[in-house]
Amino acid sequence: MRLPLLRRLLPVPAALLALAPGALAAAGPVELPSPAKGLNLLVVGVDSRAGITPDEKERFRLGGKGCDCADVMMLVHVSARGDRVSVVGLPRDSLAHLPDGHTDLRTGTVHAAHAVKLNAARAEGGPALATETVEALTGLEVHRYLEIDFRRFMDSVDRVEDGVPVCTDKPLKDPATGLDLAAGTTRLTGGPGLQYVRSRKADGEMDFGRIRKQQLFTANTLGRLRADGVLTDRRRLRALASVLRGTAPAERGLSVAELVALAGRLKGLEPSGTEFATVPVKGFNPPVEGAGSTVGWDPEGAREVFRRLASDRPLPPSGAVAPSDVPAAAYRPVRGSSLICS
Repeated sequence: MRLPLLRRLLPVPAALLALAPGALAAAGPVELPSPAKGLNLLVVGVDSRAGITPDEKERFRLGGKGCDCADVMMLVHVSARGDRVSVVGLPRDSLAHLPDGHTDLRTGTVHAAHAVKLNAARAEGGPALATETVEALTGLEVHRYLEIDFRRFMDSVDRVEDGVPVCTDKPLKDPATGLDLAAGTTRLTGGPGLQYVRSRKADGEMDFGRIRKQQLFTANTLGRLRADGVLTDRRRLRALASVLRGTAPAERGLSVAELVALAGRLKGLEPSGTEFATVPVKGFNPPVEGAGSTVGWDPEGAREVFRRLASDRPLPPSGAVAPSDVPAAAYRPVRGSSLICS
């Protein structure tokens, strides 16, 4: 694993902050990296309500103040041959440790090393610290970073023709997000889709159930884009990529051109060529000062998952990982084809 970058330990230069929005993305390489052992992307969903209207906040239960925390973290590995995509969900409450001497971008304060929940790394140190924290936890190099807030998520989903299908064996109701789904298949547009992927209280499986919902939604979104011909229509694809990417600068940020190139690389990939899992979890850690109750990864299981990705191999089967002390957190990798709703 690459050593931590010196710039993470220093305040952000004023000249960098003065750049126009999107300048960093525009300055980045147009060609997508092609590492010999595959490409690693960190996809982060941020709890930000920027650009959300008062009516949308009320209709989709988005009230309250956002924390700019990383509520969704997916490590996406694209194989070097482009014939497989592995998506590993990283629970937002996973225990992580931030390094000594890092700068809090909210206050400018330089902090000593301390424990946090994983999602707090984004709030405290921005995309760079979030990325490097994931690298420290996984031992993998993250080549590109993609961040999506509430507004960009809703606008991107609204570009999917007739909405994204989601399916459930039983009704799902969540009083916190307002989710109210009947059993069967329902097509969701942007606002209801956001309610679905944010839901933690509909099935009793907490954040682990939410991660599985996010993976089902991702698989079906890609399925619809492929079926509707968006992935092979450069004009429509670039328009969608522009909405999804936004303009906010981010270190190692995936550019619009790179998103388009990635879609081109994967345009022939069938859903059976994708696989989804949550990092193996042993259980909950005892409360940690400064972080509270956190999720503890299974050391051996997590090590094997990331060892497989580092060598550009498929995820280990469920039987290769020890059972979790938390039933909802059981390691159950699935093919994307099994998540597609009729």
